Amino acid sequence: MAGVVVCHGSTVVRERLVLTALGVPSLAPVRSAETAEELTALARRIPPTVVLLDAHLPGPGPVEAIRRLRAIAPSATIVMLAVPGDEVALDRAISLGARGFLAPDVGRAELSAVAAHVLASPSVAATGASTSMRAEAAVEPVVDAPTQRGGLEEVALTKREVEVLVGMSNGRSNAQIGAELFLSEDTVKTHARRLFRKLGAADRAQAVAIGLRRGLIR
Repeated sequence: MAGVVVCHGSTVVRERLVLTALGVPSLAPVRSAETAEELTALARRIPPTVVLLDAHLPGPGPVEAIRRLRAIAPSATIVMLAVPGDEVALDRAISLGARGFLAPDVGRAELSAVAAHVLASPSVAATGASTSMRAEAAVEPVVDAPTQRGGLEEVALTKREVEVLVGMSNGRSNAQIGAELFLSEDTVKTHARRLFRKLGAADRAQAVAIGLRRGLIR
């Protein structure tokens, strides 16, 4: 593979992420950039497979960095580096094709899981994926619900869908679930619609009941 580029405005964060990425063989080689200009220069020389991009990149900013990168390396998978409170930046980045987000202090195990998922799945960049739901699902592991006795059909929910279902079971509103999971309320609604469809549920109460019966939540 053509490797990963870590693009972050903080030297400390950038260097730590480079060291973390160096521990993930599938991401080699690992390069770094401090600005959008450096990122595009690197991409012109060798188009990267994965870009870890600062949601608060200085200079032209992350949105412009994505636009430039898309023109040079349209198949690159972009994963935003974001913290709670970055919903606006994430929504704009995702609308341009970013696949999802990670915390800047992401560990080696989580980064390895993301790399494995990205390499195992077709890139959605060229198809213009534009919803936060699709982007988040791209970096979420899938949780397979066990087949229960009594003829219940097996259901596969993403980790995020299970988390939303747990929030529903605890009586949380969509806004409250979003605040807890660092998601917008609209994104929570999207996850809810998907899990309703997968479970064959008409509303929250039925979804929770089915989730309990299938062993998805406790």
